[in-house]
Amino acid sequence: MKSDVITIDNQGKGIDAAKLETEKAAQFRGLDNKQSLRLQLCAEEMLSLARSVTGEMEASFWVESEDKHFELHMTTKTVMDKLKRETLLAASTSGKNEAAKTFLGNLRNAFVEAMISDTDKYVYTPDLNIDDTANRYIESEEWDQYEQSVLRAVADGIKVSIVGKTVDLTVVKDF
Repeated sequence: MKSDVITIDNQGKGIDAAKLETEKAAQFRGLDNKQSLRLQLCAEEMLSLARSVTGEMEASFWVESEDKHFELHMTTKTVMDKLKRETLLAASTSGKNEAAKTFLGNLRNAFVEAMISDTDKYVYTPDLNIDDTANRYIESEEWDQYEQSVLRAVADGIKVSIVGKTVDLTVVKDF
């Protein structure tokens, strides 16, 4: 069974519909309350992970299931840089790009990795004076990887497939 495809945007529109669609899929397959909540947790953390890593987002979300085997799918487009790519691939169970399974996939993946740009963490501006930053707390905007750790603990598998600007994230859960 494949559920309806839900569109999710930056403002969070569609997240409630995605949760509801996940709950419907759990009911359709006869999961008990605890199992249903675990599947919904997988969906919530998956969507939160994607939003944390990719930033702006317009994604498609759907659930595929057969018996008690569930696959939560999300696909989105993002401006890819080296750090974002590494972070997404680190979230997968294998740590590898699932799109690079074939010879041509490996070739394309190697080419993209060679061409992808590094992120600029520090921007120098000529009018910046060292006295402007002395004795000031500099807030770190680093991602704490909370969603990734929760998702890894609850899900049976996480697959990340990156082709160009398109990211496909699949979370597998068996009951």
